[in-house]
Amino acid sequence: MKKVFIVRHAKSSWEDMYLSDYDRPLKGRGVKDAYLVSTWLGQNHERPDALISSPATRALHTAMIFARNLQFPFSSINITEELYMCTPETLLRFIEGTNDDYDSIMIFSHNPTITDFVNMCQDQEITNVPTSGVVCMHFHIESWKDISLAAELLFFDYPKKLKG
Repeated sequence: MKKVFIVRHAKSSWEDMYLSDYDRPLKGRGVKDAYLVSTWLGQNHERPDALISSPATRALHTAMIFARNLQFPFSSINITEELYMCTPETLLRFIEGTNDDYDSIMIFSHNPTITDFVNMCQDQEITNVPTSGVVCMHFHIESWKDISLAAELLFFDYPKKLKG
């Protein structure tokens, strides 16, 4: 059985209009929300086997916050250009190529891809995965190459929900 955690990067800053989309940093609120969600995740769920991130500054910074709270060395984050501005189909193909030594992976990427991918894979409609939101899905497969669009939604949590 394989498990995928999909994390949308934390809230980013639009303060410097001259920065490229790729280079936008996190806002202070985004940093706090990423700490909140990753701390909650570390206390309530098993940690994934691997962290994989888009190289965009906001996604990678989010992955680093999660890595710290889930006790992964920063150097273990797999940075993958393919996850920046990809389509849900590209994300699916990427997951198909995951090493079978990993039973669970955590992917840090962007919307609308994340929301579209989650809705492709399971039948509980999620209107939007908000920033710092995490969706965990279970796939009844033994090998990543056999991934299908038939996942079981294990949980969907995000800062506003955790703050109550």
